Amino acid sequence: MQFMSLPLFTQQYPRGSQPFNDLVNKQVAAALAEDIGSGDLTASLVPDTPTTATIISREQAVICGIDWVNACFQQLDPSVKIDWKIDEGETVEANQQLCEIHGHGRALLSAERCALNFLQTLSAVATQTQQYVKAVAGTKAQILDTRKTIPGLRLAQKYAVTVGGGFNQRIALYDGVLIKENHIAAAGSIKNALTQAFALNHQAPVQIEVESLSELSEAIAAGATSVLLDDFSLADMRTAVGITQGKALLEASGNVNHTTIADIANTGVDRISIGALTKHIQAIDLSMRIQ
Repeated sequence: MQFMSLPLFTQQYPRGSQPFNDLVNKQVAAALAEDIGSGDLTASLVPDTPTTATIISREQAVICGIDWVNACFQQLDPSVKIDWKIDEGETVEANQQLCEIHGHGRALLSAERCALNFLQTLSAVATQTQQYVKAVAGTKAQILDTRKTIPGLRLAQKYAVTVGGGFNQRIALYDGVLIKENHIAAAGSIKNALTQAFALNHQAPVQIEVESLSELSEAIAAGATSVLLDDFSLADMRTAVGITQGKALLEASGNVNHTTIADIANTGVDRISIGALTKHIQAIDLSMRIQ
């Protein structure tokens, strides 16, 4: 049976493409406007002379967000020059220099916080994603994100997941059908909900969430080809894999953390979605220093 591939941020917004650059510039413009407003009062106290600064990591991390950092400084100082010592997606160590920035002093100081906010947040997502990806190495399970993202930063965080080696469950409500408990209740049954979804004749993938093995059997009988197992025990996940026998993709969700991830992957499920990739993150410790 043929299954539709996962939606990926990198397919809709390839890095370096106009849509990607437009997204970055829009998010950065909003962040700078929020932070600077009518003007940076503190930066006005220093001479606006040519200045050099560096950004340094304070802990090991997968670096993500270089384009956002560049845009923060470039929007305030189009003549700025940034010399990156590392590549996007590269793992760095504590006290490693990430880049050297040459520009006007006031612009560097005004852009500093927004640039670091983007870099520390996106690097945190990429770092955590990579940890989960490594934990399932040797199994067929793919690590997926969810829609549990920071408002306004959905696409940036989805991008960071791909930098960390993960996949996007769906970008948003428009590019995938995910029938959950409330949709089933409103439709009257699993069969009714799936019938209505298939009738849309849309190119988007259709997935249904089930909460028991009996609901799984009902979904398979109704033609489901992608099923989300919500809070299943490990034993029930293994049984679910046996029941489907390749008739549908199985995605595990709920109670997924660094302790449980390997056992879940070893049940034979195809995918594991983790809200914590974008929701439970601790910003990477970075700092900018004027030379």
